[in-house]
Amino acid sequence: MTRPFNFSAGPANLPEEVLQQAAAEMLDWHGSGMSVMEMSHRGKEFISIYEHAEADFRELMAIPKHFKILFMQGGGLAENAIVPLNISRGGLADFVVTGSWSDKSQKEARKYCDVQIAATNESSAHTSLPPPATWQLRRGASYVHVCTNETIHGVEFQELPDLKALGCDAPLVIDFSSHVASRPVDWSKVGLAFGGAQKNLGPAGVTLVVVREDLLGHALPICPSAFNYKTVADSDSMYNTPPTYAIYIAGLTFQWLKRQREGEATGIAAMEKHNLAKAKLLYEAIDHSGLYVNNVSKDCRSRMNVPFLLRDASRNEDFLAGAKARGLLQLKGHKSVGGMRASIYNAMPLAGVEALVSYLQEFEQKYA
Repeated sequence: MTRPFNFSAGPANLPEEVLQQAAAEMLDWHGSGMSVMEMSHRGKEFISIYEHAEADFRELMAIPKHFKILFMQGGGLAENAIVPLNISRGGLADFVVTGSWSDKSQKEARKYCDVQIAATNESSAHTSLPPPATWQLRRGASYVHVCTNETIHGVEFQELPDLKALGCDAPLVIDFSSHVASRPVDWSKVGLAFGGAQKNLGPAGVTLVVVREDLLGHALPICPSAFNYKTVADSDSMYNTPPTYAIYIAGLTFQWLKRQREGEATGIAAMEKHNLAKAKLLYEAIDHSGLYVNNVSKDCRSRMNVPFLLRDASRNEDFLAGAKARGLLQLKGHKSVGGMRASIYNAMPLAGVEALVSYLQEFEQKYA
């Protein structure tokens, strides 16, 4: 039976190969007699799962040795508090607000440090990005926070800002929750990156934090021990019971990513090529239509989250009903912006985007 194509923004679709392997191993992981959900997080079986997952993620993302990889809980929203608790030192933190998620981040951080909005795209209704040269960065800031892909508004930094080129010595913190592992990361520009797994890496429940070692050990006294990056790093993410099954599924997803091929490209490089092809196909279909519109500036359109409006909003419910009947699920846009949104994460095959484009054209012809 062919599975429907799930365009949910998160929790999102997982690679079918990963789901099949998890199903096969559900009752007995590698002859252990246990499901991964039943294992002690300190037992040799789960430790091997964790070590392989960490090593595969480091290899996939080409993460340098002077960065620690932490498997945490609480999602990206919790990191909005955990980051300033760990690296703000109660001082200054500058935020670039480009949509709903970065706005949530700056509001949460105000509880722990002196926050300034260094730049915002609010005047464009979050449909463009403020050029880094215009950012008002403060001397002495503990960090600069950027959400590199805004899931709701569909804007993405095509390149990471180079703070050093802007005369800023603060580490760059990136929330890459909704496009992690969809493209390479230039770690020379990053001090800390965090992301929930439930869009590109696995199920909800585990949060990946990649933090430069020199940023460890500066947590505020009020920081809970389980959220202290140094404590978590020193205990190999085992200070408290980690989300074991979510880490296991993430590990299977890392293995799936390593198997990706596109010409001579492998892993993340191959995945980026797949994602560029999917996004190009969908945006061209929207741009060439008379019924659909995407208002995001073309130089910062997200490869992962494609919001679009029907010019005749009275057809929205008919559109969604027809999509569901064709096995095209979860296309309704976020309530704050309305319209539609197709999230085309790593696990969305090209065939899914082709099916959506075919339906877009069919629906438009119906109401032409």
